[in-house]
Amino acid sequence: MLATVGKQLRTHPALIPLFVFIGGGCTMCMAYLARLGLRSPDVCWDKTNNPEPWNKMAPTQQYKFYRVNLDYSKLKKEGPDF
Repeated sequence: MLATVGKQLRTHPALIPLFVFIGGGCTMCMAYLARLGLRSPDVCWDKTNNPEPWNKMAPTQQYKFYRVNLDYSKLKKEGPDF
């Protein structure tokens, strides 16, 4: 299969940017999904040691990928400790 793709890329060099951008998009998509699965407080992989990881987060810890107008260093905790 890779030999067929290589042969077509040699005969049609205009397809090279298409393969580069599709490969880059797939790579960025997989990296973002890995980040969501590993860094998000909503995902719990180990239910025996830390069943509720969202309770261990400090109110000043940023967990969102992008924040618009919020300064996490000035937030205060609004709920009880569990």
